[in-house]
Amino acid sequence: MAYNINHLNELEAEAIYVMREVAAQFEKPAILFSGGKDSILLTHLAKKAFFPAKIPFPLVHIDTGHNFPETIEFRDYLADLLDAKLIVGSVQEAIDAGLAVEEKGANASRNVAQIPALLKAIEDHQFDALLGGARRDEEKARAKERFFSHRDEFGQWDPKNQRPELWNIFNGKKHFGEHFRIFPISNWTELDVWQYIAKENIELPKTYYSHVRPCVVRNGTILAVSEFVQPREGEEVKDMQVRFRTMGDATITGAYLSDADTMEKIIQEVASARETERGNRADDKRSETAMEDRKKEGYF
Repeated sequence: MAYNINHLNELEAEAIYVMREVAAQFEKPAILFSGGKDSILLTHLAKKAFFPAKIPFPLVHIDTGHNFPETIEFRDYLADLLDAKLIVGSVQEAIDAGLAVEEKGANASRNVAQIPALLKAIEDHQFDALLGGARRDEEKARAKERFFSHRDEFGQWDPKNQRPELWNIFNGKKHFGEHFRIFPISNWTELDVWQYIAKENIELPKTYYSHVRPCVVRNGTILAVSEFVQPREGEEVKDMQVRFRTMGDATITGAYLSDADTMEKIIQEVASARETERGNRADDKRSETAMEDRKKEGYF
């Protein structure tokens, strides 16, 4: 499998440099861990950055209660494998406590409800920096992020008020109650991620590889049938050969028809793709600024 080793090594070095800066500048940093490929990659980089010591960051997962079973299974497996502390924030608990409101209607989602659950986890554990696996090529709002992305005391993001990052100098100074979101793999592309995963032989949930599962097509998006996604009137359940390019809530994460059941096939598929990996996410289709609006309120 051919890929540019020097390019991947440069991206790795940049990400590790950012992670070490976080460890040096902040008192209570953590990794936002979704169980998706980017957060798994981030965790792998953290392992390399601080080897032979343990990862100095706990893994923080905001559980919507609507996750794919494979995601939760892999999350617990990886935390045990790395002997990493796992902190789980519950959207259901936030709803029960009146901190979040359950959406109603045919296209209801718990995506926005993750925000108060995340902010509560930050407050409860006094985190001052959260490392995330977001990349600038994913979505236009992501492209506005810096490596060190400042959040105010309400967890809000102002895209017009970010700090310059000249010569790889990162400014982590903040007022009491504020925190930073850190994005070490900002400059990576989806293809870079997959080539690096292949190079490092990183283990992933099986949902990323082609498999057959019952699905329905809803508003042009292929959704896997589960306890959270049930067929509606007029929808036909079909066994489809699919894979997922991104992992999120089962109610909003679209699958892609694919026969890519090996790493080599996935890389070839990604290299020829004409749609971003989030192009099949129902939550991003709600409006032109759906992602940016969520981020301003405190989303990942």
